[in-house]
Amino acid sequence: MDEERDKRILLAHGGGGRLMGSLIATKILPRFANATLGQLADAAAVKVGDTSVLFTTDSFVVKPLFFHGGDIGKLAVCGTVNDLAVAGARPVALSLALIIEEGFEMALLEKILDSAAEAAREAGVEIVAGDTKVVERGAADGIFINTAGIGTRIADLSMKHIEAGDAIIINGAIGDHGMAIMSQRKGIEFDSPIQSDCAALSPLTCAILEGTDGVRFMRDATRGGVAAVLNEIAAGARHDIELVETQLPVNAAVQAAADMLGFDVLDIANEGKVIIVVSQASAAAVLETCRAHALGRQAAVIGRVLEAADDEAIVEMATVIGGRRVVQMPYGRELPRIC
Repeated sequence: MDEERDKRILLAHGGGGRLMGSLIATKILPRFANATLGQLADAAAVKVGDTSVLFTTDSFVVKPLFFHGGDIGKLAVCGTVNDLAVAGARPVALSLALIIEEGFEMALLEKILDSAAEAAREAGVEIVAGDTKVVERGAADGIFINTAGIGTRIADLSMKHIEAGDAIIINGAIGDHGMAIMSQRKGIEFDSPIQSDCAALSPLTCAILEGTDGVRFMRDATRGGVAAVLNEIAAGARHDIELVETQLPVNAAVQAAADMLGFDVLDIANEGKVIIVVSQASAAAVLETCRAHALGRQAAVIGRVLEAADDEAIVEMATVIGGRRVVQMPYGRELPRIC
C-alpha cells in the first residue's frame, strides 16, 4: 500500500485527510513555496495597489451531478463563496469554468447554469469571467466546474489568534451533504429524503463579523468534516480541543444513514456549515446571531479550546456514555466525489 501510494495518486489523496495533507506538504508546497501559499488558508490575501483582496479557487467533480438540496452548479458557487466568507471576506465576484463531456445533454447544462446563476444572485456575487472546454466522451463524467473568487476583507481571522478558553460554535446539524450524496448513490430511501445543506454562508458570516466581537477563526467543514477542521485548528493553534458529543447537532436521518453505512458523522462532509472559534466572552452573542439567521437555527456551542497537555495537540471528545475518545484526522477519502 505504501509503495502504491508513493507512485500513484489515489482517491484518498483528495479526501481532506492525512493523505491529502501529506500530498500538499511534500509534493506541491515545496515547488511553489511562498509565505501566502504556506498558510493553507481558505482564501489568500493579495495586495493590488493599495487594496487588499481575498482570492480563492476551487474545482467541483461531485457525483451525482444532481442531489437532494442542490446540484453541481449551486455547489460550485456556494463552495467558492464559502471559502471567501470563512476567511473573513465579503464575496464580490466569481469566475466559472466548464469542462464538458462530449454528448452531455444541453438541457442538463442549462439546468446547472440556471442553478449557478440563482445561487450567485442569492449570495450577492456576480459571475464575471469564465471558460468552456469540451473533452472526449468518457473523459469528464458529464461535467466538471472550476471556479475562482475574490472578496473584500472585513475581518482578520487566523489560527494564531486562538486562545485557551475560546468557545467552538457550529451553525447547525452536521453530515447532511455527505449523507445526501451517499444515500442517493446507494439507493437508500428514507421517509423524508436527506437534504444537502449546500448554501452560501456569506450572509451569516458577514452578520457575525459585522455585528459581534471576539471571532478568532472560521472554517467551513467540507471534505473530512468536523473532525478534519478541528484537527487542523488544534495543530495550527497548538491547543487541545475538547468536543462534547451531547452538544453536537445531528439530524436523526443522517445519524441513521451514517450508522447503517458505518460512517462517523464527524468525518462526513458538509457544504453549509461553519466552525467558529470565538472568545468565551463573545460566545453568547455569536450564538444569538447565528440562531436569528435562517442558516443558523440549530447553532450550538460544541466544545472549547484548551491548553495543550503535550507537544502534539489533540482533539478529544467527551462521549454520551461519560467516556472520552480521541477524534483523529481522517486518513483519506471515505466518501469519494462529494464536491
